[in-house]
Amino acid sequence: MMDGKPYPLPKTWAESSIGKAVVKTKQRDPRKKPDEVFQYVDVSAVSNTSFKITGAAPTLGSEAPSRARKAIQTDDVLFATVRPTLKRIAMVPPELDGAITSTGYCILRCDKAKADPGFLYSFLITDHFNARMAGLERGASYPAVRDSDVTASWFPLPPLPEQKKIAHILSAVQRAIEAQERIIQTTTELKKALMHKLFTEGLRHEPQKQTEIGPVPESWEVVELGEIAKIERGKFSHRPRNEPRFYGGEYPFVQTGDVSNCDGHVRSYTQTLNEAGLAISKMFPAGTILITIAANIGFTGILEFDSACPDSLIGITPNTNVHTEFLNYYLITQQPEMDRLAPKGTQKNINIQFLKPWPVSLPSFEEQQEIAEAFSATDRKIRLATQKSDQLQDLFRTLLHELMTAKTRVSSVKLPSLQ
Repeated sequence: MMDGKPYPLPKTWAESSIGKAVVKTKQRDPRKKPDEVFQYVDVSAVSNTSFKITGAAPTLGSEAPSRARKAIQTDDVLFATVRPTLKRIAMVPPELDGAITSTGYCILRCDKAKADPGFLYSFLITDHFNARMAGLERGASYPAVRDSDVTASWFPLPPLPEQKKIAHILSAVQRAIEAQERIIQTTTELKKALMHKLFTEGLRHEPQKQTEIGPVPESWEVVELGEIAKIERGKFSHRPRNEPRFYGGEYPFVQTGDVSNCDGHVRSYTQTLNEAGLAISKMFPAGTILITIAANIGFTGILEFDSACPDSLIGITPNTNVHTEFLNYYLITQQPEMDRLAPKGTQKNINIQFLKPWPVSLPSFEEQQEIAEAFSATDRKIRLATQKSDQLQDLFRTLLHELMTAKTRVSSVKLPSLQ
């Protein structure tokens, strides 16, 4: 039985259940051909952010898990019935035609005279459909819905040409998001390789010398962090820290999470202090390098604003002959080693005495500037791509809601430039 219509439809749209718009699919037991390799799509193989299959695994028939039973083909739509609110939804691409999925998926193969696969796929991503599935979940520790719950769900059916246009618009935005994600990934990988190269070879094509921290250019010095910067610990003397009377004022209060989750610059904060809170804390000026010293060890970020900080952060103020951005980038490369060497008690901690003797490879100030600018250029590219990706994600969510509920008709949609 089909569930009820949740919103009004245009007169030109029909309504159906999903089951009436799809055809039956078959199961196949890959263990019957033990020597053949097949592509297996487990429940975890679908991303619930990109809504794509990202982890199909080549599997020998003799090693097939008992749940590997559902045969799929190009344009099938997959919906994970196990923990359905996680939204593991995907369309099968041509390269996975003939693959096998887990029985944890409902396989929806459109009757293409009635429904466009891309339109059905988009409908499954909507908040309405997922709220419907959430309401049908059974089982507390292993919540799931049945295939019949999916196929019985109400399904709007615009004329087929309109379905295709809606699917095309939404797919175009998704492809633009993927393009930005690829830029982020490749530029992040480039930055990582560039940091290794420039901190060991520099920019001047100099011969290298061996030092306590490995090869560096001949003209570079290896110095202790305490020799080239002032190192001060943050402060918040009251315990417990969550006493409400210190919070909610005008003073930013940057904490460990704000630094460990930043992109090298601390641009935002989640907590503020009032005058009473500021009196028991320590204020650092904009431009200070903050480094995390408790739990998350060695993550750094340059303050973009004056901020109070707790004792789980240390502020580093470079001397005038040390470029702040250069030192911050260098410290970023040191985080894994700091974490490895941090004393292990109830939780990992480091302190000023740990940081003061930390070795830093230091070129001339001019070369520090040039190296910092090279890294900053990659950061700007990553930041721009991230902003574009976020904007496109917002556009996708808006269009998905507006088009699938017919609040906006596809004929009136004019996409902005997706480049």
